This record gives sequence, structure tokens and C-alpha cells, in this order.
Amino acid sequence: MARRPSKRFQTSNGKENMKKSLRALVIDDDPQVRAFVAEILRDDGWEISQAESAEQAFELSLEQEWSAVFCDIRLGGADGFSVLHRFKEYAPGTKVVLMTGHGSAGAALDATAFGAYDYLLKRFGVDEFQTLSRALREQIANRRSLSAASRRPAGFPSDIELVGRSEVFIEVMKQVGRVAATNLSVLLTGESGTGKEVVASALHRHSGRADGPFVAVNCGAIPGELIESELFGHVKGSFTGADRDRVGLWEEANNGTVFLDEITETTPAFQVKLLRALQEGEIRRVGSNQTIRVDVRVIAASNRDVEQAVVTGRFRKDLFYRLNAVSIVLPPLRERLEDILPLARSFADRVYSLNPEVRFSAEALTVLEKYSWPGNIRELENAVVRAAAMCDGTIRAQDLPDRVRNVPAGASEVNGAEEGASPAVTEEQWPTLAVIEGQYVSRVLAHTSGNKQAAARVLEVDRKTLDRMIKRHGIEPRKVVGLAAT
Repeated sequence: MARRPSKRFQTSNGKENMKKSLRALVIDDDPQVRAFVAEILRDDGWEISQAESAEQAFELSLEQEWSAVFCDIRLGGADGFSVLHRFKEYAPGTKVVLMTGHGSAGAALDATAFGAYDYLLKRFGVDEFQTLSRALREQIANRRSLSAASRRPAGFPSDIELVGRSEVFIEVMKQVGRVAATNLSVLLTGESGTGKEVVASALHRHSGRADGPFVAVNCGAIPGELIESELFGHVKGSFTGADRDRVGLWEEANNGTVFLDEITETTPAFQVKLLRALQEGEIRRVGSNQTIRVDVRVIAASNRDVEQAVVTGRFRKDLFYRLNAVSIVLPPLRERLEDILPLARSFADRVYSLNPEVRFSAEALTVLEKYSWPGNIRELENAVVRAAAMCDGTIRAQDLPDRVRNVPAGASEVNGAEEGASPAVTEEQWPTLAVIEGQYVSRVLAHTSGNKQAAARVLEVDRKTLDRMIKRHGIEPRKVVGLAAT
């Protein structure tokens, strides 16, 4: 049963609240941070209350009310998200700013999607905080009721892994969180491999359409003459091979989200029909005279400069404006240096669940940080997965691809540059594919305690193929069982 809100919470949008339009509550278990934030706000004209815990803040809320709450995320008891949920449920007009010294992209997304006014990293200075304070004052002076956030269920988890702690990526996730609850079209741009589909999926899962389907379409992978049928469907006999009616992906996404990747690769003829579908909210199957109403939200993406494609006539201007209601630019990995190591560890953990877990040598970590990653997150994943499959439990520099190890001229040399670093691996030292296969089969057998049937499932081969591998490499399952413990 839902808790009954206090009388003070019930009157938070009344006349009394308007009279005290510059009251703020600062919640932080660090007295120095609490005093610092309170002093800045006081100098800017706010009347301040302070609390050292969420529980104390909840007690104060029975007798007081605030226009804004500035709350640390990590507290001794209930955390900052509990404070956010409480105020969004019982006092939705109160602006909540979450503060943290341990920022993450997923937390930034959750905070802003639920309705936090901002997600602030504790590296902020006086000027930055004063700017935030003034922006809040303007919003409070022109307050309008905000009900979209209060319709979100409290405490929803971030069920998509968005690994990252860099400021630039956290800012992107804050944008994603703010626009997720709307029904606006979103255009995602950025280099190939920056995670546009992951962000599109995050937008869908944090929206009011989360219970509906998410349909991803790679427009560049569908021939121009087939994309209309693929997206909008067709009726029997509309063209050669159309032996039955077919529902298109657009209809399958009804009440959900369509993600159109590589949107700039579509033909001008198809762009006209896509524009009509967006404007009218209806489609017509190929070969049919009947229109079908379909309710979808569209998220589009491209690794090209879409505005330049408009200038050159490759992409329709009116379609660009229709798709570009909100534009989010995803930064390349070279601008997210803090995220390289957590991403790499995440990819290594996904390869397989061997004990002990795959580790990185200090030299390998240095190599990963110095490489420019032109292929972005996708290239990093490929390199780490390959290295994890080849290594003996610890990923070393020589396990990484040549292009990653051999930093370009002008960059800091890694191999042999640091004391104790391993020398560069020569061509003659590279193991053959047969040796790698034998090592990998041995490790999988060790992981399954010699169980061949389980090992065959992990390797995705049949039992006879595994037996041939064991014989070819002279592996004795009983002797490799102890490998997992070493």
C-alpha cells in the first residue's frame, strides 16, 4: 500500500510555497561540502535548510517545504535517489539537483529520466554553481506544473549497461534522460562505433513506450528497392515474389519505437514516403490503396554530417527538420579517455565466465589508453575480446592487435618505454592458430571440469568435433581440470 503523503507535502504547490519561492534544502553527510553549497546559495538570495542524511531530510519535510533540494547521492542511509523519488512523488514541483563525486553515465541517465533538474559532478566551482542557482531561480519564477516525471514508476533500474564515467559522456546521458520521456523525434550523430543503437535503446527503455516494441533498422544494409517493403510491408501480388501479405517493421513497432540507423543512406524516393509517415502518422503498404494508422516514435542515426548531406542534396531538408527535433552528438572514444579502462574490463568479463576472471597487465592498460581508437567502442570491444580469448588469464600488451600495440610515430612509445615493460613481440613469436585453438579448448575444458558435453556447448560445436579437437591437440581432459584454479 502506498504511504500517505504528509500534509506538508500535500500543500507543496499551494500559496505558501509561492511565498517561499527561494527556500532550498542542502543534504550532504560531509559538513564541509554542505557548508560550501549552503554559503553559495545564501549569497545568491536563498533561504537555506540543511540535513546530513536522507532520513533527517524526510523528518524536516513534515514541517517545512522547499523549492529546490541539493542532495548528495552517497549518504549514510537512504541515498540521493531515494530523496529524488520521495520529492517527485509527494512534491513534484520541487526541483531536485543530485550531486556526486563518483559520477557514471547510467546514473546520470536514471537521474534526469526520473526528473532530476540536474546531475552535478562535485568538481564544480563557485561560478558553475552560481549559474545553476540563477537558472533555478528563473525556472521557479516561471513555474509550470510538470506531471510527466511523476507518472514514472519510482525506482526503475538502469537495465541497459552504459559504461562510462567521463564528464563528456555523462553530459550526453543527461540529455538522453531529459528527452526520453517526451515523444519527440531524436537524431543521433557521431562516428561509427560510438554506440548509437545502445543510446537509442536507452531512450526507448526510459520512455512511456518502454512496454512497447523497439525495432532497429539498418537502412544502409537494405537495398533501395526493398526498403519501402521492409519498413511499410506489402500486399500479395504487389511485385514478383510477393506471395502473401506482409506486415512491415513500422507496423511491428506500433506503440513503440523505430530506430533508423544510417538514415542518410536511404534514397530520395523513400525519404518522401518516410516524411509522409512521420507527418501523417500513417503508412501504406506497397501495392495497397489503404492507409494504416501507426503510432511510433522515431529515433534516427547517422555517422555522416547530415547537414552537409542536406546541402549536397543527398538528404531532404524537410525530413531533416522533422527528424531533428532533438539532436544528440555522441563523442568518439578518444574524447572519453576515462571510459576506456572500464569499457575494456566490461568486454573482458563478457567473453566467458572463467575463474579467476580475466585481468589486464599494467602495460596492456597503458597501451589501451595511448591508442586513438578510430573504430571507437566497437574496435575496443573487438580488440579486448580477441585478447581475452588468446591470453592465459592476464591480458598483456602482446595479446592486443598490432595496430593497437604499435602506436603511430609521434605518439609515446609503450613497448619497452617503461621500466619492466616487456619487449615488443616479433613476428616469429606469434603463436599459430592451431596453438591458440589448443590453448582455448584446454581452458574451456578446465572451466567445465572436463565435462565434454558442457565444453561443446561453450565452444558451439558438436561433440564429435570437440573429440577431434582434443585428439588433434593431444589434450587430456583430466589433466586440464586443474587449470581453472591456477
